[in-house]
Amino acid sequence: MVIEIKVPTVGESISEVTIAKWLKKDGDYVQQDEVLCEMESEKATFELNAEKAGILKIAPAAQEGATLKIGDVACTIDTDAAAPAASASAPVTAAAPVAEAAPTAAPAAPAVNKGTIEMKVPTVGESISEVTLVKWLKKDGDYVERDEVVCELESEKATFELNAEEAGVLITVGKEGDTLKIGDVACKIDTSAARPAGKATPAAAPAAQPAKGAPQPQQAPVTSIPNDVKASPVAAAVIADKHVDPSSIKGSGAHGKIMKDDVYAALDNPGVAIGQEMFTRQERREKMSNLRKTVSRRLVEAKNTTAMLTTFNEVDMTEIMALRAKYKEVFKKQHEVNLGFMSFFTKACCFALKEFPSVNAYIDGEELVYHDYCDISIAVSAPKGLVVPVIRNAESLDMAGIEKTVVELATKARDNKLTMPEMTGGTFTITNGGVFGSLMSTPIINIPQSAILGMHKIQDRPMAVNGQVVIRPMMYLALSYDHRIIDGRESVSFLVRVKEMLENPEQLLFGKDPLKALLKL
Repeated sequence: MVIEIKVPTVGESISEVTIAKWLKKDGDYVQQDEVLCEMESEKATFELNAEKAGILKIAPAAQEGATLKIGDVACTIDTDAAAPAASASAPVTAAAPVAEAAPTAAPAAPAVNKGTIEMKVPTVGESISEVTLVKWLKKDGDYVERDEVVCELESEKATFELNAEEAGVLITVGKEGDTLKIGDVACKIDTSAARPAGKATPAAAPAAQPAKGAPQPQQAPVTSIPNDVKASPVAAAVIADKHVDPSSIKGSGAHGKIMKDDVYAALDNPGVAIGQEMFTRQERREKMSNLRKTVSRRLVEAKNTTAMLTTFNEVDMTEIMALRAKYKEVFKKQHEVNLGFMSFFTKACCFALKEFPSVNAYIDGEELVYHDYCDISIAVSAPKGLVVPVIRNAESLDMAGIEKTVVELATKARDNKLTMPEMTGGTFTITNGGVFGSLMSTPIINIPQSAILGMHKIQDRPMAVNGQVVIRPMMYLALSYDHRIIDGRESVSFLVRVKEMLENPEQLLFGKDPLKALLKL
């Protein structure tokens, strides 16, 4: 019996998907529930599993990179076909018959022999036409196993990995920092090469000889420099061996990676921070990352497609700062997270958004779309550029919940581990330029949203209070908004409401006992 495996429904708004990669080949015998291929929708990547065991037949219209509609046939499985004598659950054991015929040659035999195969940049989304080769995880000439990760690629939306399609010797084609088109050859694999005798336990060799001095330099640097410092293995080894301060070195590699020549330059110029010496008449060019291209495009689009205005106000931070100073220790002890400013601003914005719903809405064609919830986007400066993860249903979170979510999202941003769902779908954005010292700015709307609140540096300034001049910690607030949907009265009233709640934070805490309410919230 031949059964059809169709593209499943993956979401109400998703009508088509792309075949990203077939994990099984046409004619393979597959087991029930075994993963056949990876598919990508406009929002996520998911797997297609075998409904029954049998021989796989890939549909002609379902080759890698093809776009299929929901319900289209991706492949068929002949369930009447007999299973091969060898276990089909472990494809690597396909070399077992060879081992039986010539047992002495088994350790050196390749898993497969398809000659030299090309590994091309896969399709990663309908709108993605190119990617950047960020980092080779395997070196040219390394023997790699099937499905082993060989490099990291970065599109304008996310970072993903390229896996070896077969076992063999890796031949790199692209270089770190190169921009590759979809379908370009990233590397090649020589499947006819023999597997090295010690390949089965590659991690055991260094661990078995901890006392020997020769192999140590390759491992030591990995833990000898800070995690946020990017360096090539050779550069890291020299840094560790020569005790060079990584912060004094300006990397010349892709995305600021420190290369060995950068380290040697630092050693040749002791006491001088490389990259901070006198200016010269030289100039250099660097390719824009895909993330930077996307940010640039979206910012220009926001300026060109919205009637953007900015209104300003200022807030006296005295009460919030006093509240934080008084309860920060008990708050941290109770919730295991610091009491920051973001929870106050997020809470204040949520209440103001409920009062002025147009600030929480957006324009879709000739319709206005309002939200009965607050998904607050927070702008975060990540190593690869600006990202805007989202605090879901911020209106229902307490102060501790907001702070924990902010820490979690900011940590993922710094580690480049944010997923697409975590960065899409916000209804209103908060950005804090004050952490970099900005006193005032006009933030750009994060489209399709209609407004963004800009926080700034807290600075002591003389203020007139009850007829007297006093020094108060003040912060300028900026609200950029789309005048097509938000009128001046609403924008100004929204910002005034946020100011009032921040200057009277007990309104955010609900209750006469601030400590009790703070711990409860």
